[in-house]
Amino acid sequence: MLFHKTEFTWSVHLMVSHRLSLPTTRESLTHKFQIMGYEGYLTIGLFDDGRPGEVFIKMAKEGSTLSGMVQAFCRAFSLALQYGLPLEEAVRRFKGMRFEPMGTTNNPEIPEADSIIDYVARYLEVNYANIDQPLNRA
Repeated sequence: MLFHKTEFTWSVHLMVSHRLSLPTTRESLTHKFQIMGYEGYLTIGLFDDGRPGEVFIKMAKEGSTLSGMVQAFCRAFSLALQYGLPLEEAVRRFKGMRFEPMGTTNNPEIPEADSIIDYVARYLEVNYANIDQPLNRA
């Protein structure tokens, strides 16, 4: 169980011991981004209720160490969401991570990013934070 202290109340988010499956055919969004000349594509797969359930990043320089590390992050981030970690908690943990590449982006909503991971966390926060409601499944 995760406990969050909000301004006036405590909220409880239940993590689940089983992995929540995304639909076989699902809605997704693909977003092209650039950070200091590094180009990538962020794809977000959605649960039926519109919450993000998986994240993929394809970097233009395939086979690079950077590409491999980004894929590892995506796998871990996706599994955390599928086991019930609230999006806002995941964003809180990864937003602000600072390492290369960092700097200006091509996104006016997120003009600067401290890393690719920071950019992804902030993109998810801007576009999906208001719909993060845990599923009540038995």
